[in-house]
Amino acid sequence: MATAAVPAEAAVAPAAKAEVKAGPGGVRIEALDFVRGAALFGILLMNITGFGLPEAYENPQNSGGAEGVNLWAWMITQIGFEGTQRGLFSLLFGASVILLTARLEASGRPDAADIYFRRNLWLIGFGLVNAYVFLWFGDILYAYGVTALFVFAFRNMAPRRLLAIGVGTLLLLSAWNAWDASKGLAAHRAFAEAQAAQARGAELSPEQEKAVESWKGIEAYFVAPPDRIAEEIEARTNGYGRAFLATAPINVKMQTWFTYRYFFDVFGMMLIGMALYRWGVLTLERPTWLYVAMALGGYAIGLAVNILETRWILANGFSALAFAQTAVTYELGRLPMTIGHLGALLLFVRSGLLGRFRRALAAVGQMAVTNYLTHSVVCAIIFVGFGLYGQLERHQLYYVVFAIWAVQLVASPIWLRHFRFGPVEWLWRYLTYLKRPPIRHTAVPTSAGAAAAA
Repeated sequence: MATAAVPAEAAVAPAAKAEVKAGPGGVRIEALDFVRGAALFGILLMNITGFGLPEAYENPQNSGGAEGVNLWAWMITQIGFEGTQRGLFSLLFGASVILLTARLEASGRPDAADIYFRRNLWLIGFGLVNAYVFLWFGDILYAYGVTALFVFAFRNMAPRRLLAIGVGTLLLLSAWNAWDASKGLAAHRAFAEAQAAQARGAELSPEQEKAVESWKGIEAYFVAPPDRIAEEIEARTNGYGRAFLATAPINVKMQTWFTYRYFFDVFGMMLIGMALYRWGVLTLERPTWLYVAMALGGYAIGLAVNILETRWILANGFSALAFAQTAVTYELGRLPMTIGHLGALLLFVRSGLLGRFRRALAAVGQMAVTNYLTHSVVCAIIFVGFGLYGQLERHQLYYVVFAIWAVQLVASPIWLRHFRFGPVEWLWRYLTYLKRPPIRHTAVPTSAGAAAAA
């Protein structure tokens, strides 16, 4: 998608603006595509445990190993990346809402709203394909498409209000998370009281029996019994049909209850991304000290919280109670870390260092939807097709991640030297505008950098 000019209110005599280059239908802003590419790789870094191991995303003791290098792999992702990469992706999606709608409305097109909604309805469709055909129950495209339908009404709002509503929404999400965590902790207290009564030889009341069952259900969510692990591995390694039947019920839950339960997560970050774009933060229109402050302040708070949470989980032997307790402060660590990553990535772009790598990662970001869906296809082939689901240790999964990163860093720039869009981005544009766009360059291709995917 092409961009509109950065709003006048964002101009502040920057030390160095984001590099802007000509692209299909308009201009591309390298900073946005670079951050998107980094977030895309970070999402794979987190998703790989869901692709390759049963029940191991939160608790490494369930499968994949929880000692030595495997434990270090869990700690690094838990402290440094958990929840932050989808946060970055959501921020950039919010910016893309401004980029698309501003351009369409400035052109005077009477079908601007039609284009916007058609685009996001097709994104929902891509999410359904990713979940049910490519077997990825952790798909985010569906949730982004649904949330974008609501974000449209906020596109012309002043950035201060966007920020206020976005932060308020995230506070509401945090309160909801804390409420859920408090219910879990209350369930454990009732369970402990029932156990104490049972130890004294007392007969449990119906309420106490219910408390025991309630806590055991919560415990099973975090600490999976071996027979469930074995069942999941058997279902995912005996052909596509069995894997489809195993993942379909999970996808139904993810695209119904989970989508609405965590709506505020995506919605709030999108609004904040819209505000940051309007202020010129995402396009490097602000002075360097701001990005330094974002990085240092975000990491100072986020690392402190995440390290304390991780130490608490380790000290309590990965117990369900420890996970429930740390859920109370989850957002307090995730949100600052997201801002810290954003500041650090934008500082890297401003520095001008490693130009070839920077442009390659920007090309990955320019083809974000293609590359994101490719992750699902490749991992389905490796873990379902080749039957490696549940067979590798946690640290070995990252060899797959690094291999995919390397291929996409090489392939994306090469593709964009010959073609205007990634293949899925081209299809998405075709379905959105109801007009077949040219896919090959008609002139000397420009360097890939950029604003919004497709």
